[in-house]
Amino acid sequence: MGLELLAKSRIRIVTASPERHCCVGDDGLGQGRRMRRRPSGVCVSRSGFTGFRFPPDVITVAVRWYLHYGLSYRDVEELLAERGIDVDHVTIYRWVQRFTPLLIDAARPRRHIPGDRWFVDETYMKLAGRWIYLYRAIDQFGQVIDVLVSEKRALEATCRFVTHALAHGPPPTEVTTDRAPAYPRVLDQLLPAACHVMEQYANNPTEADHGRLKSRLRPMRGLKRLRSARVISAGHAFIQNLHRGHYELGLDIDPRHRIPEAFTELARAI
Repeated sequence: MGLELLAKSRIRIVTASPERHCCVGDDGLGQGRRMRRRPSGVCVSRSGFTGFRFPPDVITVAVRWYLHYGLSYRDVEELLAERGIDVDHVTIYRWVQRFTPLLIDAARPRRHIPGDRWFVDETYMKLAGRWIYLYRAIDQFGQVIDVLVSEKRALEATCRFVTHALAHGPPPTEVTTDRAPAYPRVLDQLLPAACHVMEQYANNPTEADHGRLKSRLRPMRGLKRLRSARVISAGHAFIQNLHRGHYELGLDIDPRHRIPEAFTELARAI
């Protein structure tokens, strides 16, 4: 009896639908009924926070704290608990892995065009007890142009990094690197018109910028997965660019409140 009532209620809903009267394809043989069912499959844009138990402002605050400050996931868990929000550190880890790329993508149209002088270098990160390479490039204004995590320091990784960095704006007129043998070959192929500088101490801006990333990685006590290393390195570069004003976000307010304001605005866009 219950199933029969449910079936009848469904039939009544279809019969009362206003779409039945506006359908022009009904030929009396049921063809119009099939046409009325199609709109139910139309994709509707949903927020990136749909399905999460916590509100967007809690999630974005946790992600921002972790990326901006020298905190571990358990540190963020304790800070939220002091404010009456009970969240497990594993949940915070999942928030960071999911929403960091979404925030970066949402902010990409507001990003400033990189300068014409690039400083390119690679540094080391520890992943599950072994060392991996992190390629980084900044311009003369301190904007982090791009980052790339690679398990090997090889010609292929260098070429992939430079190719991906070139997608962020016009090609540079000058590129400063260390004396790694892969750079001349890659730059001659991808940037033949650019001046390649390999003088001693010329790449000091990049070396100094590595220290900010290393200080952020220290509380993590080593990363376990390659995907986590990619997300964290990209997220740190994103926060650094926001703080230095390389996005059209929060530029008209106090620099101390620029990053929270930017995250609030980006949360509405994802």
